Amino acid sequence: MEADVQLDAPLAAVRARVTRACEAAGRDPGDVTLLLASKAQTTAATRAALQADERARAADPSLRPVLLGESKVQELVAKAPDLVDLAPSWHMIGPLQSNKVNAALRWVSCVESVASVDLARRLAVRAAARDVPLDVMLQVNVSGEPTKQGVAPHEAVRLAVEVGALEGLRVVGFMTIGARSDDDRVVAAGYDRLREVRDDVVASGAPGTASACGLSMGMSGDLELAIACGSTTVRVGTAVFGSRPAATGR
Repeated sequence: MEADVQLDAPLAAVRARVTRACEAAGRDPGDVTLLLASKAQTTAATRAALQADERARAADPSLRPVLLGESKVQELVAKAPDLVDLAPSWHMIGPLQSNKVNAALRWVSCVESVASVDLARRLAVRAAARDVPLDVMLQVNVSGEPTKQGVAPHEAVRLAVEVGALEGLRVVGFMTIGARSDDDRVVAAGYDRLREVRDDVVASGAPGTASACGLSMGMSGDLELAIACGSTTVRVGTAVFGSRPAATGR
C-alpha cells in the first residue's frame, strides 16, 4: 500500500457496522473497542489506518482510539519503531514464544493470547519492572478445533485463577477465535460459551479476577454476531485493509 492511500472510508464503514450491531443488541457502541489486525500489513498501510483514525476522532472526539494487533513478534518489532509518533496501543493477538517475550513487551500494552500458566509466569517476571501491570487476556478454544490455540472452556476458570494470582499481570478478559462454520448458531454457541466462562470467573471472587470483564471475539466477517453475544473488542483486518497478499516489506 502506498503511503498516500487513505483508509477513512473503510474504517468509517466498520465503525458504522459496530454501531448498528450495538443498537440491534441494545448496547452502547462506546462499550465496543475496535482492534485493527495489522498483521501482514506494511508499515505504510498501518500508518494510513492510524491516520484515518486520528481524523475520525478529530471530527468526533467521542470515538475511542483504535488498537493495533499483531500475531508475530518479528512483524511487531519491524513496524513499531516507525509508528511511535502516532502513539498506537499494541496488542499481541498471536502465540507468543518464551524467547520473544522481552521483544514483545517493549511495545505491547496487552497480550491477548495467554493460554498457559508457564507463559503467564514468564510475562509476570518480565513485567515486574514496568510501572503498571501488564494487561493479559486468556485465550480459550471454544470450538475445540485442533488448529486453534487456547485452553478448553472447562480449563479456563482454573487458568484465570492461577494467572490472576501473579504479581505484575492484570487479567482483563478472554479472547477466542470463532468456530470455522457457515452456521451462525455454531459460531454464536462458542461466543456464548466464552461469555459464560467470563461470568463464572468474575463471579468466583478469586483474587485478581474482578477485572476479567473483557471479551475479545469477532472479526471482519462476524463482528455483528460477536457483538450480539457480548464482545467488547472486535478484531478487524480485511474489512479495513482489504484482501491483500502478505506484506513483503515495510
